[in-house]
Parts: sequence; C-alpha cells; structure tokens
Amino acid sequence: MSLAYLGAEPESVSFTDLSRNPKAVAARAAALGALRVTHRDAPDMVLTTAVHAERTEENLTTASRLFLALMKHDDGARSLLLALPEVFPWVRHLDDEEMRAFTVELLEALSDAAELGAREAVHRALVSWRATARINSDPDQLKEALRPLDGDDLGSVEVSG
Repeated sequence: MSLAYLGAEPESVSFTDLSRNPKAVAARAAALGALRVTHRDAPDMVLTTAVHAERTEENLTTASRLFLALMKHDDGARSLLLALPEVFPWVRHLDDEEMRAFTVELLEALSDAAELGAREAVHRALVSWRATARINSDPDQLKEALRPLDGDDLGSVEVSG
C-alpha cells in the first residue's frame, strides 16, 4: 500500500538526502503528501505534512464510525458480511460464527485505531483471523488444533501489569 495513494509505490529518499537537503526533501514531501525516508541502519520513516496526517486520521475515523453504524442494522451487517470475501478472500475458510466474530473484532479494532490511536489493533485482528483461516483450510492442522490436550495441566499463569 502506498503512502500517497493506493496502488502505487511510494516515493522515497534516503536519510542522507534528508540530512543534506532538508528543504528540498520537505518540499517534495509536501507536494506528494507523504514521502518514505529510508535508513540503512533503522526502520524507514514517513515524512508528511500535519494536514495530510490529520486528513488520514479523519478518513479512518469516518470509515470506522460508518462501518460501526452499519453493523447496528441487519441490512448493513449483512452487506458487510457479503463484502468481506472480496476484501479478504481467505474468509471463505471461516464458518458463519467465525465470520461474525471476525467482522465484530475488525470493526472494533478499526474503532480503536481511529478513536484511541491503537495503531496495531487492526493488524493484530487481521493476522490472527488469517491464521485461523489458514488452520481451517488444512484438515490436518485443523484436526491437530481441535485435539484435546490430554489433560495436560500447564500450571497457573502469572499476569504482570
């Protein structure tokens, strides 16, 4: 996914370019909306304008609220459930109950990302449900996943907070 818009590779500059010519790089980022800054020894960064970042957040919040509102109505919920296979082809390996649970978890994660800034919530929901679909798609893995633990007591779990 592109930083500037879907479907294209994002423009990028090196961290060295940024340090050598910050005004030109900032102008390029402003013109594009967002610019990837690559760094050999660290994760890539994104340089963007505050307005672009605010609009991105506003778009996420609006979409999240719209989807949550749709889920409150039978027709809207049904439409979302019908649209999911187009967006996530792997959901065909989820049963009806799992599809509903995935939809609710995804929409809650989108809401958390939009309203709370919990940026990893959507990624976690997608990764975990995709893993469930992957297990469901393989009869041997599914059989193993559903196998009782033979009474193995793994002991108590300490939760640190």
